[in-house]
Amino acid sequence: MAIKPPKVNLTVRNSLQRVLDSLPSILQIVAAATAAYAIAYFLLGHKNPIFAVTVTIASLGFTRDARIRRVLQTAIGMVVGIALSEVMLLLIGGGIWQTSIVLLIALIAARFLSGTAAFALTVASQAMLVYIMPAPEGGAFIRSLDGVIGGLTALLFTAFIPRDPMGSASKDAGKLFSVFLNAVDALEAAVRTADVKVADAALVRVRGSQPLVDNWRMSLDSAISVSKISPFMKKHREELSDQVRLMRGMDLATRNLRVVVRRVDFLIRDGKPRAYLADLFSQISAATAVLAKGLEGPDALAESRAMFLDVIHQLDPKRFGIADQLREASVLLLLRPLLIDLLCASGMREEDARAELPEV
Repeated sequence: MAIKPPKVNLTVRNSLQRVLDSLPSILQIVAAATAAYAIAYFLLGHKNPIFAVTVTIASLGFTRDARIRRVLQTAIGMVVGIALSEVMLLLIGGGIWQTSIVLLIALIAARFLSGTAAFALTVASQAMLVYIMPAPEGGAFIRSLDGVIGGLTALLFTAFIPRDPMGSASKDAGKLFSVFLNAVDALEAAVRTADVKVADAALVRVRGSQPLVDNWRMSLDSAISVSKISPFMKKHREELSDQVRLMRGMDLATRNLRVVVRRVDFLIRDGKPRAYLADLFSQISAATAVLAKGLEGPDALAESRAMFLDVIHQLDPKRFGIADQLREASVLLLLRPLLIDLLCASGMREEDARAELPEV
């Protein structure tokens, strides 16, 4: 009997992996916060530039969405919260009821600016720090100026020292391909042995794949946003465009795979193995594995396209003598849109992919 590793070891391993994945973000935040502090302290002479640091940290954050628009929105929201508190201090002074009013206004304004709950809490925290902490030397709106410095620093670091956006997108793509390939391989095993449990497990995996698609899409959106202004990311624009096409094709293919898995799960409940379907799923798996290498270069895309074309030409129920068997033929018919999506992901136009379908 195999001995399962202790759960604590798995937890430590996951924690270490989380740290490694976050390392680019950590280094960027540390560098940016240090720069914001140095600008406010050494250049402007602000003795306690806490808001230059906190606005920088919160604007960058650990979120997957590193788009300039998101960073700018966060920075503006926080600076508005800080400035609002300073204005209210001048108008109504400090005190318990004044603090309540400022907190109320800060939360309402933050919710108006963003739908993210964490953003509202961050803005409110900044507003409360302004209201509760002693006034700094230098007069009114020193803290607002520090907030502006923090926001501008975050934007500059997003543009000129970005956190590995290409690496994040590729990692997210790899996770989706892994789930997709595991599901197709499970289908091959399920139809070869008529094992319903294997098909059920594949259905569970593929049903939970949509967040992986969403993560990949968000990583690509962030990378594209940064590439529009970062001189270091311009060279990746064409590569990003190709990856967007790949992501869209895999998104649709994954949706269609869910339908195929459900149909196979229903089909094999009669206990009858189907070697011809297992062979088709094996070919699809091999071609998709090559498609995944398209993240590294266009040659793999062309190779996978040829492999998918070979599969799609076989999707004729008459070829396997099941044209009059609706339950059998339905799986082949459902594989057609799946193969069209995979061909589109490899760079083929949808019209050309459809033209390759055999007549039924």
